[in-house]
Amino acid sequence: MRTHDDRTAPVAEIMEETDIAVLTYVSLDGRLVSTPMGTQDFEDPGTTWFLTERSSDKVRAIEADPRVNVSYSSKAGWVSLTGTAHVSDDRAKLRELWDASAGAFMSGGPDDPDNVLLRIDGDTAEYWESPGKVAIAVQMAKGLLSDDKPDLGDNDTVPL
Repeated sequence: MRTHDDRTAPVAEIMEETDIAVLTYVSLDGRLVSTPMGTQDFEDPGTTWFLTERSSDKVRAIEADPRVNVSYSSKAGWVSLTGTAHVSDDRAKLRELWDASAGAFMSGGPDDPDNVLLRIDGDTAEYWESPGKVAIAVQMAKGLLSDDKPDLGDNDTVPL
């Protein structure tokens, strides 16, 4: 029987290999909005941290409707993480996660009251492990030339 850590290991691997994730949230006028975000940290796939600015439309929308999706894509595969976003003023955590990339996109440093954390508490993560470009090409050709369904890698949804 597979443990929870075994089931989430592919999710963690893909997330770790992804530099920029895509955060999708519901805007104040009800539209889905997607924005690139640099993942600053994740304790496990169930808790992910981003840095953002309190004065942004994104934060206002998330405070009104905290349901989010975060997608990750790397050579290892793809992850679609569903969860709930929380805005945090934890200055110690913000200082811990602040780096040069944050300073390039945000002004004022980690002590600026407009700079906040966005913690995503994941509910589920669906992943697709990639067998690699060559293997995908071979499997796609196999699917086109025969009645066999191509094997494009493992896919599963895991609770977090």
